[in-house]
Formats: sequence, structure tokens, C-alpha cells
Amino acid sequence: MSAETQDGRLDGRVALVSGAGRGIGRAIAEALAARGAQVVVADNGGDVGGHDADPSVAEAAASEMGDNAVAFTNSIANAEGARAAVACATDTFGGLDILVNNAAILRDGFIFKSDPDDFREVIETNLCGAWYLANAATPVMREQAKAERGGAPYDWGRIVNITSSAGLYGNFGQSAYASAKSGMIGLTRVAAMDLGRAGITVNAIAPFAATRVTDMIVPANDEQATYKERALKLSPDHVATAVAWLCQPQSQSITGQIFGVRGRELFLFSQPRPVAMLSRDDADWDVSALVAAAPSEFETQYTDLNTDLESFNTDPKV
Repeated sequence: MSAETQDGRLDGRVALVSGAGRGIGRAIAEALAARGAQVVVADNGGDVGGHDADPSVAEAAASEMGDNAVAFTNSIANAEGARAAVACATDTFGGLDILVNNAAILRDGFIFKSDPDDFREVIETNLCGAWYLANAATPVMREQAKAERGGAPYDWGRIVNITSSAGLYGNFGQSAYASAKSGMIGLTRVAAMDLGRAGITVNAIAPFAATRVTDMIVPANDEQATYKERALKLSPDHVATAVAWLCQPQSQSITGQIFGVRGRELFLFSQPRPVAMLSRDDADWDVSALVAAAPSEFETQYTDLNTDLESFNTDPKV
């Protein structure tokens, strides 16, 4: 193994990072480029709600990263845009090895007040966009695996989906955002299964970092004010380091996993599996039998309704 590989270099790889014009996405793109990867900075430059596209955002970010970066400024929230983004990578740099699905918009509202169009557009960008990009990128990656790009056995193919603790815990007024981010967990698991034989790993990261989203929080109580204060201390560079780690050859065996990054803390999340069971051999369950039996077997195992803000209410290591 070369010294370049040992110190985290990614020379020869081509990465496509969505939502890479600002915040966490930009930190990830910069970290990959700094380690020698060629990077497509995919971002249409819209605001947090997905409005007012501005191509100069991605163009400026790519320009600052140098000759190894190029901007893609169309939306990836449709299959055509995703295919064009992948083509941008292959036409410009000759391949595609790393896909980071980071693009997301936010349109919060209680379930009883939300606009159905807002829900649909959040899902289209945050979840469908990730699927569209993976759908367009993975045929390229699979062909590269067959050609043993980078050597044999092939160990360059990586997909990292940026999810959210909101998708794992939930939070008030975030039905659209949490649904999309929770959906990315299912996408991560299935894609990891589908791509395992090709040597392509797929993982998810739930980031805790200062972003436009945390900056715009208007605290409704002391708890939210404390959460915002803590979040604004966290550099997105920590998330970028974790992404670069998952792209290393030494991480080839890691796939289908969910990680959290909060400053200098790296979490490995558990995933839903049965924790208790009711079973009977003598007859089918009826309602009265379930009423009688469920409390003793299930009651201590029910998951609480704490939000992610409540679950991560300690000071991070920064």
C-alpha cells in the first residue's frame, strides 16, 4: 500500500457532490479535492427552501477549488438533471468513483398546516434526487468495477448519503424533511445490497454542523436556543473528514451503515430490528388477547417521542 493511500489521498478518483456550493456539501467537496480527487460541484444555488437558483454559487466554489473542480449548476431533482450531472463527471474527468448525496431543501410546517406541494418538492430534491443520481451513477461505477479501475480488486466505488437525525428521531414540523431523510436510510441499505458484488460501498452520515439551516433557527424556547448555540460551534469539516474516511480503501468492508458526526464525536447508529415479540401456538391473536398480553412484553420497549434536539442535548466536543 502506497504512502499516498495511507495518508488519506484520493488521487485518481472522481467525485460528484450534490449541494456542494455551500455548507456541509462544500466542505466535503473541498476535502475530497484537497486529497487529490477531481470534483463536480453540483448545486443550482437555490436558497434553503429551494427557490431563486443562482449558478454563481457552484461556479465560485469550483473556481476556488482550482483546476480539479468543475461546477454543475442545474437541478438534480429530476432524472434528466441527474444524468447530466453524471455525464459532466465522465465527460470532464473520465469517470466517476465517489457520489455524495448531500443536496437538500427545507420547508417546515406542522402536518395539519403544510402545503402538499412543499412536501412533494422536499421529497423530490432530498430523496428522489439522491435516487436519480445513484441510478445514473451506478452503471458507470459497475462498468469501472469490471474494468478494475484503480487496480484489482476494485475498491474505488463509494456512495455516501447525507441523512439527518431528524430522519432517525423526528422533530416538530419536519414531516417532509424527516420523511426524505428517513427514506435515505432505506435507500442506503438497498443500494448497499444491490452494489455489494461490484465492490461499491454505500453508507449514510447524519451530520451535526453549522449550516444555513441551523443559522436560520429562530428559537421558540430555551432548549432550542441552547441547541442552536451548540450547533453553531460545529464545523462541517468534521463531516467532510468522515466522508473522506469512508472513501479510503481501508473502509472497503464498511457498507450499509449509518454514522453520526458531531464535532470530534463519531457515532455508529443502530438500525431497527425486533426488540420484543408476542407469539402463540394455540390460536390466532384477537384484540382482547393483545390488550392483555402486550403491556407485559412491549411496554418497556416502546420508543419514546424525544426529538433529535432532546436526544443530543449535551455539549459536543469541538
